[in-house]
Amino acid sequence: MRLARALLDGAPRAGVVEEDRFVPLASGVSVDDVVRGAAVSTDGAGVPLADVRLLAPLTRFNRDVLCTGWNYWDHFAESSGKREGQDPADRPRHPTFFTKGPDTVIGPADDVAFDARLSQKWDYEAEVVLVIGRDGRSIPEERAWEHVFGFCVANDVSQRDLQREHGGQWLKGKSIDGTMPLGPWITTADDVPDPHDLRIVCELNGETMQNASTAQVAFRFERLIAELSRGMTLRAGDIVLTGTPSGIGNAREPQVFLDDGDVIVTKVEGLGELRNNVVAVELT
Repeated sequence: MRLARALLDGAPRAGVVEEDRFVPLASGVSVDDVVRGAAVSTDGAGVPLADVRLLAPLTRFNRDVLCTGWNYWDHFAESSGKREGQDPADRPRHPTFFTKGPDTVIGPADDVAFDARLSQKWDYEAEVVLVIGRDGRSIPEERAWEHVFGFCVANDVSQRDLQREHGGQWLKGKSIDGTMPLGPWITTADDVPDPHDLRIVCELNGETMQNASTAQVAFRFERLIAELSRGMTLRAGDIVLTGTPSGIGNAREPQVFLDDGDVIVTKVEGLGELRNNVVAVELT
């Protein structure tokens, strides 16, 4: 099942995506409600998917967005010597976690906010997202999937200079408002046969910049859930970004950074596609 949120008759509405149609849920039920256990009941025959504008599927966050860094070894390697003094000596033995503010979240077709006065190094990061559907603390790896409701796609647009400027932590350089596309819908876990066999691609202005498989992750998704939840309760409705593969702009020679007018396409096999324009706004 694919759960989405869209503008229908001028108002946001949750619904199910069935092939090429958007079928609304019963009035008053949101995708957030379904993730937290509400029943799915549709209302009517729906409308063609092409006739609605998809929005970010989730809007009610328990906390900051949970994220994983350095979870593809090729990405870890490509940035070696380019982290401006923040390089670890060796490969991490455990997943690297950080958070970003929920006000970063935008829809699958919304504009990515861009302000060159705030940062000179805007970068893209295509990622698979885990959507938690059941509370749990200290979850063992073998039971991790019992706590996953489904999956979606994100682009963790980052400001590399801000990421380096604030004591080596990543919160500031990952938390600029209106910069993280999420969607296009949530695909429930039962419709994803093998989460570690998904093709993840990022295109910038028609050129493929990232192209990898989730089979290449350094730490499998079950491991991420187990280590993140150790002594820390994960809640239904939390989302966990699982890391980006190689090909980021900061690691390229010459470097490639986002600019006003760019078009970013982020897609994951079986989970859908985000298509976002980078648009200059005043953020400062």
